[in-house]
Parts: sequence; C-alpha cells; structure tokens
Amino acid sequence: MPDTTHDRNHRNRQWRRADLHLHTPASADWLEPGVDYLDWLQKAEARGLDIVAITDHNTVAGVRQLREEVEDLTKLERLQRLRADERKRLDEYLRIGDRVLVLPGFEFTATLGFHILAIFPPETSVRELEFLLMKLNVPAYKLDEGSTEVGPTTDVLTAYRLMNEAGALVIAAHANSSHGVALHGLNFGGQTKIAYTQDTNLHALEVTDLESRSPRTTARFYNGSKPEYPRRMHCIQASDAHRINRDPRDKDRLGVGDRVTEVLLDSVDFASLRAVFLGNDFARTRPYRPTKAPFDYVRAARDQGQNIVQSFHESATREGGRLHRVLCDVVAFANTNGGTIFVGATPGSRLPPTGVENPEEAIQALKTDIRKVTPPIDVAIDLEESEGR
Repeated sequence: MPDTTHDRNHRNRQWRRADLHLHTPASADWLEPGVDYLDWLQKAEARGLDIVAITDHNTVAGVRQLREEVEDLTKLERLQRLRADERKRLDEYLRIGDRVLVLPGFEFTATLGFHILAIFPPETSVRELEFLLMKLNVPAYKLDEGSTEVGPTTDVLTAYRLMNEAGALVIAAHANSSHGVALHGLNFGGQTKIAYTQDTNLHALEVTDLESRSPRTTARFYNGSKPEYPRRMHCIQASDAHRINRDPRDKDRLGVGDRVTEVLLDSVDFASLRAVFLGNDFARTRPYRPTKAPFDYVRAARDQGQNIVQSFHESATREGGRLHRVLCDVVAFANTNGGTIFVGATPGSRLPPTGVENPEEAIQALKTDIRKVTPPIDVAIDLEESEGR
C-alpha cells in the first residue's frame, strides 16, 4: 500500500512566518519604555507572524508575567468580577492566542559570553525553565534580572546538550555576529569552533547575513561542502528585537517582526517546527521578504554551483540515460552525508532554468526507480518554481 499519510501531510504544508528571537520588557536591555505584554503580542499579530518565541536574557520572567496576567484575568472572569477594560484585555489575549503560537524560551549566556537560544513547547512550565537555567549555572538570585551578564555559567557544548535533553529547539544566537559561535576572527582553536557549530545537540544557526549575495555568507560556509564542517546547518534569521517598533534613528535596532524566517510546516505547533530543524530538508526554511518576491532557492543554488552536497541535471527523461544519471547521484548522496539534486536547471548560468515539462510524470518516474534501490532510501521530492519555470 502507498504511504498516503505522507502525501496528504505534504499537500497540507504551508509557509508560516516565525520570529524566534524576541525580547520583552523582562530583558534588562529592553529599549522601549511604556510597553506591556499585550502591546507586544498585538505587534506580533500586526506583523503577520504565525510563531513567536520569548527569549529574554537568562530569564523567563517575561513568560511568567504574561501568563500571570492572563491567569489573573481568567480567575476574575470565573468569579464574575471582570471590569469592562479587563474583559477587553482578556478577549484580546485569547483572540491573539488563537492566531499566534507563543513559545517560551530564553537566551542563555554561556562561558566566554556566547549566546544560545533555547525554545520550548507552549505548555512548558516556568518552573521547568527556571530549573534548567539553574542547571546551566545561572544563579537563582539573578533569574529575574534579565541581564546578559550572570557570571560564570556553563560551557557551550554542555549547554547544547542540556537544552536538547530538555526538549528544546537549540539555536546559536546571531552566530556570525557579536557573542556568536561562528563569528569570524574569534581567537580560539579551530577544533573548538568546529565543535561549537557542528554539535548534534545544536539544531540551527541564527545569522544576520542570510540574504547577502556575498560568496562568504554564513549559510554558504556551513552548507556541508567543507570536509572539516561536514554537517550542513539550518540557518535562519530573526529580529533579536529589544523593542516592538524599529528605532527610527537606528535602522539596526529592529522591532518585532522586522527580520523573519518562513518555515514550511505541516501544522503550526512546536513539534512540527522542531522537526524541520532536526530534519535534512533545507528547502523548508527561507528568509521572509514582505515586499519582494519569495526567496528563490533554485537560483541561489545555481549561483553556488555544483559541489558535494548538490548536483544539477537538465532533465530526468529515460532517453539518453538521463534518469539513470539522476539515480546515480541519488545513490551517491545516500552513501555520504546527503544532498540536493536539481532537475531542470544547470549551475552558474544567468539564463532562466529550462524547467521540467511534465513535472508530475517526472516525479512519478523518479519515485518508481528510487523504489528499486536496495536497501531502500528515503528521498523527498519537491516541486519548486524558479523564474517562471
């Protein structure tokens, strides 16, 4: 019997907007006074976000304060003691809660000052999160300060492991920038830098150069093509907002939803989000461009060219052995670290791709022949549009 569940889930996938690095007034370096948590949520909704993460510095006080206000209002409702203004606030909290998935988390300062995001399911309790922060050696008396400086804590690799074991989505914060594990010019050993960016308990790198056209972007460096960095890393972008509105005097001080990642999800929940970053389908995240055309993965790949993690074929027809050559690449990638094969496109050229004339037939032919490979291998086949082809 064919696996119809996988095909049905694939059809239900939608691009969802996520901003996974956001501060609240609970961070000591919050920059916009007079803002409360409902203002914060309303801004997230206004920016069209589907998923947000609260990631204050070494604290979950913001998570606690938001939850406590909703709980207090709910209790007053149950006791029939809500004032009109309180009823309005509660209704707003509940309405936005149905539209935006709010994930609890924190931005941890590890030994040597490196920043790591840990993001958790929405049902995770404040007590669980604070227990983890104390396991990471954040002093109990500093848990409510929201400061980036909390004294000697835990090393990066131990932090990755403890966060992952606790069920977190683990992301290296602004990895290519200050306090980032992949910052160029850091004066520590190469083996350490490899470990900090290749550890299996780390799920993604948050970077600030995701849309740069430079050949030296972080995502291109960690694309799995370098022998010393064989693990390809998911790279995302986020606002790292310390205010809800962008500072009009400083364009680099972003607000909520100013730098967003789109994620192709089966459903809007933490499990689906985490599964994307634990998986090897790198076409399921892309930078969100509110006023531009969607990010073109095929064009970006063609610009990078052929390497040990991606190959190109003009077609996959049986004539001339073209389909066989595609299958040879499938098997080759399956025997190494995996990779992506683009059919209907050639590398390097600035001309539009040739495209695939009958994509459904081509996909079926590929599936039929891939099933003949022994032992069986798991191959995801996606239909992508590039430059109208």
